[in-house]
Amino acid sequence: MNINENYLNLKDSYLFALVAKKVSEYKAQNPGKEIISLGIGDVTLPLAPAVITAMGDAVAEMGRGATFRGYGEYQGYMFLREAICGYYGKKDVHLDKSEIFIGDGAKSDLGNILDIFSTDNTVLIPDPVYPVYVDTNIMAGRKIIYMNGNTENEFLPLPDSRIKAGIIYLCSPNNPTGAVYDKGRLKLWVDYALENDAVILFDSAYEAFVRDRELPTSIYQIEGAKRCAIEFCSLSKTAGFTGVRCGYTVVPHELTRGGVPLNELWLRRQTTKFNGVSYIVQRGAEAAFSDGGYAQIKESIGYYMENARLIAEALKALGIWFAGGENSPYIWLRCPDGMSSWEYFDALLTRANVVGTPGAGFGANGEGFFRLTAFGDRDDVKKALDRIRNI
Repeated sequence: MNINENYLNLKDSYLFALVAKKVSEYKAQNPGKEIISLGIGDVTLPLAPAVITAMGDAVAEMGRGATFRGYGEYQGYMFLREAICGYYGKKDVHLDKSEIFIGDGAKSDLGNILDIFSTDNTVLIPDPVYPVYVDTNIMAGRKIIYMNGNTENEFLPLPDSRIKAGIIYLCSPNNPTGAVYDKGRLKLWVDYALENDAVILFDSAYEAFVRDRELPTSIYQIEGAKRCAIEFCSLSKTAGFTGVRCGYTVVPHELTRGGVPLNELWLRRQTTKFNGVSYIVQRGAEAAFSDGGYAQIKESIGYYMENARLIAEALKALGIWFAGGENSPYIWLRCPDGMSSWEYFDALLTRANVVGTPGAGFGANGEGFFRLTAFGDRDDVKKALDRIRNI
């Protein structure tokens, strides 16, 4: 038996696991200290009432012989895929129900989608970036080329015609920087992918937080994208499903490579390796896309975005440069006084008892920057900001 030695090329610990370990050690050494986390992007508000009602009804159905359900449809129940089609219709994006695949979150599908691609593909990944994009390709042994995000390009790197890649990762609104591609810049990526016969893996997990109506919330709002892009979305932050687990992936029928529809490859992969999301969860997700449910969800999103506004307001008053916070729940700040990312992490933890995420954990270009999230409780956010002001 030989191990997959590509795993030996990974960092010793996943970023957020390392943050959790450092916080746990500090708590053990300083019992009684109140630690406020603005680090890991986990939601704090409860599920929407419409979602709870739908899931409760589904539980009751599972308790009756006449309505009990076992294995579901491999792509997800038709009622949920129809609801998602309706949601995209409001964006003037028209999808067929067979182009939608229900999964247990964007993170899983972003890694699993690589099963349908050859390991010979060169992968183009922005830096700084969500660690899963990098780690899953290192595990597979693919060659990675990084595209630099920085203050000069507003952390929105654009194509370089001199670079050739088969797989391209884009995230908008971006995690960790909060930057959002406009239609013009996103069109440049679509054109690049079409010219180079590449495939864009577009992570739109935070699309519901975009408030500027001029900004795209789906790559399929860009002409030609259905011929070169796969879109991933999650209900984790949109509907508070971090502990429930549900998301979806869109693979258009128009997307073919080598004469083979990628939709068919992904369907074959899923029918072999995935047995679907539970009926109860999918009923809850359906309710999240209903008019009443989505109105309730927008209230929660508004709550988090008010947190983001408060954080942004405090950083402006302190004269600290930052990005994000307007169309994203993430605030990406430059560490004050020339501190490194982990130095600032330690300073906030030990001097203010506040936890954030070091930018260096998102790539080389993240060094010297720091991510705060707006998903906390309002009172905790205010308290954390007072502590940051005090130091």
